[in-house]
Amino acid sequence: MKIKFFIFIILFSATGLFAQLKVGYIDSDAIIKNIPDGEDAKRQLDALIADWQGDISRMESEIKSKKDDLERRKLILTDQMKFDLEEEIKQLERDLQAYRDRKFGVGGELFVKQEEIMKPVQNKVFNAIQQVAKDEDLDFVFDRSSALMIVFAKDQYDITAKVLEKLK
Repeated sequence: MKIKFFIFIILFSATGLFAQLKVGYIDSDAIIKNIPDGEDAKRQLDALIADWQGDISRMESEIKSKKDDLERRKLILTDQMKFDLEEEIKQLERDLQAYRDRKFGVGGELFVKQEEIMKPVQNKVFNAIQQVAKDEDLDFVFDRSSALMIVFAKDQYDITAKVLEKLK
């Protein structure tokens, strides 16, 4: 994507058309933080994460307790009892890892919930960006929060405030 962008710039620079382009940029992180819908979505996700982290903490405590119990009673347990407890601990650790993967892993519930909760907010922001870009007759709008890095940008092209105003 970056390569295409730089080829695009070089192409238009060479033809002299680049000087006629109007460019704007936004900071989508700042926009989402400053609109009520964005804050609500963030709170919902944070509450969900806190709940899941609590479950993980409880599971970790249970594992630690079992390990401590095994350590304390190691001398008085039979080999079979030790083996059974060790297997139980290993199973609890596997369950913990599976829970983490299910909630926070690639394609996990967090990813799905982020998509579900943030999609309407992102659509609203995108529509406001499009409207501001049309109102300002901009040819391009870049997001300084995304992977596309802007090395330099004049403040006069920052339309973040205008997008926020449009959303209010």
